[in-house]
Amino acid sequence: MLDTVAPSPDIDALMNDIGRKAKAAARPLGFASTEAKNKALNAMADAIMANKAHILAENAKDLKDIEGSETLASFVDRLTLNDKRIAEMAEGIRAIAALADPVGEVIAAWDRPNGLKIERVRTPLGVIGVIFESRPNVTADAGALCLKAGNAVILRCGSDSRRSSQAIHVCMVEGLKAAGLPEHAIQLVPVTDRAAVGAMLRGLEGAIDVIVPRGGKSLVARVQNEARVPVFAHLEGLCHIYVDASADLEMAKKIVVNAKMRRTGICGAAETLLVDGAAIDTHLTPLLEVLTDAGCEIRASAAVLKVAPGLKTATEEDWSTEYLDAIISVATVDGISGAIAHIQTYSSNHTEAVIAEDPAVVQRFFTEVDSAVLLHNASTQFADGGEFGMGAEIGIATGKMHARGPVGVEQLTSFKYRVRGAGQTRP
Repeated sequence: MLDTVAPSPDIDALMNDIGRKAKAAARPLGFASTEAKNKALNAMADAIMANKAHILAENAKDLKDIEGSETLASFVDRLTLNDKRIAEMAEGIRAIAALADPVGEVIAAWDRPNGLKIERVRTPLGVIGVIFESRPNVTADAGALCLKAGNAVILRCGSDSRRSSQAIHVCMVEGLKAAGLPEHAIQLVPVTDRAAVGAMLRGLEGAIDVIVPRGGKSLVARVQNEARVPVFAHLEGLCHIYVDASADLEMAKKIVVNAKMRRTGICGAAETLLVDGAAIDTHLTPLLEVLTDAGCEIRASAAVLKVAPGLKTATEEDWSTEYLDAIISVATVDGISGAIAHIQTYSSNHTEAVIAEDPAVVQRFFTEVDSAVLLHNASTQFADGGEFGMGAEIGIATGKMHARGPVGVEQLTSFKYRVRGAGQTRP
């Protein structure tokens, strides 16, 4: 948890210096060549793989620090690195290098009757501040995404992941140096003092253009409440799956178990299962059985308890709880209309899925549900930038301004207008 802390003159001086260095690095990054950025990214991936043993050793120290504490399993899972996750981290960076460079892309172009030629062109945002807890891989993902989009980034990790993040950060700087790019383009705040977060939220004397929080509800709420710069964030991942009476049962069973149990501690994990009332006799019991067999605790509505009376009763609070654990709330609803009503009441507008074969049901779901990511006949755990072909993501945004859903390289850009004339003057 990152609580509000009074400003510290020493921390403010340190952080403002970091901000100045980031702003200075952002300018040459804004027009750095695609070749230079890709060279840096591939060198970063090479460095991570070459230093895998050191990264794992530092991660082991971070994990040892939390031994014996009352730490959620989901938190430990997010903190833990292994050979596979480090390989995926490096591969994610290479995937970002392989993406088209968004900077300079002409989004739209048109001619005016007076002969002016107008273009809307992607440009970097500038300096991005990323505040995160327990996820050392964010150091690589955020650093790589920001670089590809021509932005400098200031990373502030939680004390729980400081050693792992530092080890990864060294690799990121090695890549920048290999390509001749400013080493301050990716900076990791070197202190765990919580006042550093407050300094970032105040914008570092105008250096930071946007903040991205990656962490628990208390961190994200604080950032959204206190930030004096724009924020890309989601408060919670209250993700729903609706199983319609038209759903293929075998498909539904596989999707529901994967959406809940593949990784319970990620924001795309399903937290509520809604089953069509018309499918109580055909779909409900098999779905409850596969979840139970997978080790998931079920908290059931009154209607579900009539079918399976041995389950735990769901309270009103359960419908608004992001468990991040092997727990799911289950209710029956009156068809697609009931599902939409429930989602509108309790959703955090992150990710929802519909399992159905009836095209009219799917169309209503896609049209009337207003969440950042909507899926048909697929697991909610696909709500991820890497799975979207973005290489990685810097986070999931559930707001409605600028970026929404997985925040990848395109979402880390703004735009400007280029207007070409031939001597026109305005009458």
